[in-house]
Amino acid sequence: MMPQRTSDDVPLSEFSTKRAFTQVEAISQQPHYVGSKNHEKVAEYLQQELQKLGLETSIQEGYTLTDWGNLVKSKNILARIKGTQNSKALLLLTHYDSAPHSSSYGASDAGSGVATILESVRAFLYAKTPHKNDIIILFSDAEELGLNGAALFVTEHHWAKEIGLVLNFEARGSSGPSYMLMETNNGNAGLVKEFAAADAPFPVTNSLMYSIYKMLPNDTDLTVFREKGNIQGYNFAFIDDHYNYHTAQDDSKHLDKNTLAHQGTYLMPLLNYFSNANLNTTQITNDEVYFTIPYTFIHYPFSWVLPMLFIALILFVFLIFIGIGKRILSFPEIIKGFVPLLGSIITTGLLTYLGWKGLLLAYPQYNDLLNGFTYNGHAYIAAFVLLSMAICLAFYQKLSAKKRTMNYYVAPLFLWLVINGLIAFYLQGAGFLIIPVYFAIFTFGFFIVTQKSSVLLNLILGIPALLLIAPFIQMFPIGLGLKVLFGSAILTVLTFVLLLPVFDTFVKKGRWALFFLFISIGFFAKAHYESGYEKGKAKSNSLVYIYDADKNKADWVTYDKNLDYWTKTYLGENPKEGVSYNETPLFSKYASKFTFATEAPVKELAQPTIEFLKDSLSGNQRYLKIKISPNRRVNRYDIFASEKIVFNDFKANGATQLEQQGSKMNRKGKKILSYYVVNNEPLEMQFTIPKSALFDMQLLESSFDLMANPLFNIAPRASWMIPTPFVLNDAVVIKKRIKPTPKIIEVPVFIQTTKIIQRKVVAPVVKDTL
Repeated sequence: MMPQRTSDDVPLSEFSTKRAFTQVEAISQQPHYVGSKNHEKVAEYLQQELQKLGLETSIQEGYTLTDWGNLVKSKNILARIKGTQNSKALLLLTHYDSAPHSSSYGASDAGSGVATILESVRAFLYAKTPHKNDIIILFSDAEELGLNGAALFVTEHHWAKEIGLVLNFEARGSSGPSYMLMETNNGNAGLVKEFAAADAPFPVTNSLMYSIYKMLPNDTDLTVFREKGNIQGYNFAFIDDHYNYHTAQDDSKHLDKNTLAHQGTYLMPLLNYFSNANLNTTQITNDEVYFTIPYTFIHYPFSWVLPMLFIALILFVFLIFIGIGKRILSFPEIIKGFVPLLGSIITTGLLTYLGWKGLLLAYPQYNDLLNGFTYNGHAYIAAFVLLSMAICLAFYQKLSAKKRTMNYYVAPLFLWLVINGLIAFYLQGAGFLIIPVYFAIFTFGFFIVTQKSSVLLNLILGIPALLLIAPFIQMFPIGLGLKVLFGSAILTVLTFVLLLPVFDTFVKKGRWALFFLFISIGFFAKAHYESGYEKGKAKSNSLVYIYDADKNKADWVTYDKNLDYWTKTYLGENPKEGVSYNETPLFSKYASKFTFATEAPVKELAQPTIEFLKDSLSGNQRYLKIKISPNRRVNRYDIFASEKIVFNDFKANGATQLEQQGSKMNRKGKKILSYYVVNNEPLEMQFTIPKSALFDMQLLESSFDLMANPLFNIAPRASWMIPTPFVLNDAVVIKKRIKPTPKIIEVPVFIQTTKIIQRKVVAPVVKDTL
């Protein structure tokens, strides 16, 4: 559930979606990634907006080298509202940088978070709400690059030690409900109880999401607070229309105002509550199961999960014995009930899995969207869910006997109890899924006791299944991509069989199966109609110019699997494979690799200056200090080295790796670091390597100006095209070996006749291995 209408006529003491949306529009006028001119403009705008609220702002700047290997000079924007007591502070957190490489305007991610905080704080201050706790506002920088701004604050700012709780606002799409996810090193019970007490009007969350989230690698600013500062809190993020995430379509036009309003319905009550709450009470080691139904947040301890399972199991077995004693049930008929159940699960699972694979072959353009959710993804969800319904009805029409429904109902109940048994031991956050099973057992028990079936009662008792299970049918493919559609299909079957007494009232199930099949075909047709590209639902493509300075050779390269006319303009009709450029793989979220390459004309590019400031020996170690200075406007340096080289005491621009323990540098593969350049500041590295190691280091210097660079005159993309996100794109790259600086050695030559020493300059000698 989320707000469905956003009124423009809102008092100044309340959150206004209209006023918040105006902030989004102001922030997202242009892409504002770290290092861009617009990034500085947005930073200045945010300081002015905070000052308009009567707040004193401060700036925190500094370098951080995260465990991702990303080096950035971040610029955090801070403000503080004093409370009446000297207690722990509440932190309102979001980031203001947009994603690089893809011309993202950063409206949803995370302009929506900035706007939510600005508007909520404005309303809070206007209402003169009394509060005990200090409120700190942090607009962090460089989140998109590796959570660097958050890392800088947590590790170096003295305010970090005063924070008791964080409210972080994020986005991974541009619409849909905002989900609440907790971050804690301990149990969640304290956070759960305090969230319930805050009484947000439209909560959307559950502990299954919490359990899965804890098992997966996380990448929000709040993760840094938890891992490096032991500071816990809540994430609020929306994920629908995932295809707009980190793209040029992340603009204000694509942001759903109802979604923005939903963020406001979280922050206003939570700000009022936590600004006066004892923030120390959230630190509890116990965990709780929790879930939401419309307008309601329900929770109970993990310790209840196993007893609830045992009670349900005992009740289930007891009813079966009663049913057999009354001759309502029989073991042969109960066994037969497993046939349509397993048949439906296996058929729908296989058909959906293979069906999606077939669709990827029939529509190769779907592979262009790296996040795995297509523009017509909702149509495919509906199509496969309806197809699953048709299969279920067909199986139960053919393989079930009339007046034997409750015999066939035993198999689904047994399967759901087995599932909940696994949940009780391995995934307790999903413990709330026993609740629909209880209601199904009540349906089963009512029939066993009365030998009657009430359609109305069956419908009422089926509501929990629809409220608690059905939402996951849509949520999983939206959050994880359409590759998990088979999971949605199986979950559809599991929901169907739990509602079997309801569907048993359908006369002539075969006709109903045909009905659902035809509707399913209609959605497949809709998906086909929407399978093309258009403005606002654009095709992503990529183009990078790489100049190999050591070979004086250049190439056009791309990540695209399906070339369009724009990329073919530069790559030609028959480009070669781009395998050679993957020897030094650049980081990308989905491990994308270069697919095609074509030789390009060599352009006169100003190469970087590489200086070996120090190169000396100490025992068995070689100490090096290297400075790389750009001679053109650049945005990124990627440094690679042989995996055989062990780096110790590594520093880059004075920063050490945050996760490093001891002197040895932690790295994966050849990558040393990715340095995102601000104000064209040089990169300075210092480290030691074994004396016996053969020095082998490579540099990729990138500027994000391919489209505007006058040396290339690149044609603009069509209106139905956008730059591919998550990869280095629209870039001019210089590839170069890092070699020690040639040194002039003065060799004295003695001439005995005059006894005068002359100095003769000989050819430069390169000092590499010492």
